[in-house]
Amino acid sequence: MSLPTSLSQHIIRRPQRIALLAHIAEQGSITRAAKSAGLSYKAAWDAIDELNNLAQKPLVERSVGGKGGGGAKLTAEGERVLRLYQRLQVLQAQVLGSDEDASDFNLLGRLMLRTSARNQLHGQVIAIESHGRNDMIRLQLSGALSLSAQITHDSTLRLELETGVEVVALIKAGWLELLALGQVATPGHNCMSGVIETILDADDGPSEVRITLPNGQVLCALAQPAALKALKAAEGQPIQVQFSPSNVLLGTPV
Repeated sequence: MSLPTSLSQHIIRRPQRIALLAHIAEQGSITRAAKSAGLSYKAAWDAIDELNNLAQKPLVERSVGGKGGGGAKLTAEGERVLRLYQRLQVLQAQVLGSDEDASDFNLLGRLMLRTSARNQLHGQVIAIESHGRNDMIRLQLSGALSLSAQITHDSTLRLELETGVEVVALIKAGWLELLALGQVATPGHNCMSGVIETILDADDGPSEVRITLPNGQVLCALAQPAALKALKAAEGQPIQVQFSPSNVLLGTPV
């Protein structure tokens, strides 16, 4: 089975995050793996969430342990991706040992896109509906989940979108709104149900809320403490998250 194009591109342009898989396999602990990789505990889980969201199957799963010290292990898919990364390292060493100028590799690096969007979900286009100058793009995610993105028709043409094309949906954390389970969502909005995995309080500003979806992908939302209190939000509690299709950005591999 081949890797999603989005994950393959990620391996090429963000190898340090893939290397985190090796540390997890060796250490069996996120805390120790993060230290070995030179990352904070939070940064390590951010990386894992991103990798799990881009893959068709989760690469890392949490094992028994307390907050901040819980264990983790690679899934069978994670072990497969790690083997692929290790093979890629060998190929990379061969390429870097060739006569290519280092500036050429720097140029390629500048052409690769990084994004500040916290939520990156891999999906496949299953429908495109025209709405005047805009198109509604329907995406199939893993685990039978789906979402809609509204983009201009020009963007549809520029990205060469059609049924079957793999894309990455980008959604900023601040664009997600939390709803109580059973609360009616805004008409036309995407709405997904999940379970609160973690609430990270900030000293000043909104808290970060990580929601695990039924397919194992994780969404990161920002919410003010007062809003969380009104929702009686707590770790392990079911919750809904909604967002407008116009707040979903789409990206395709270059």
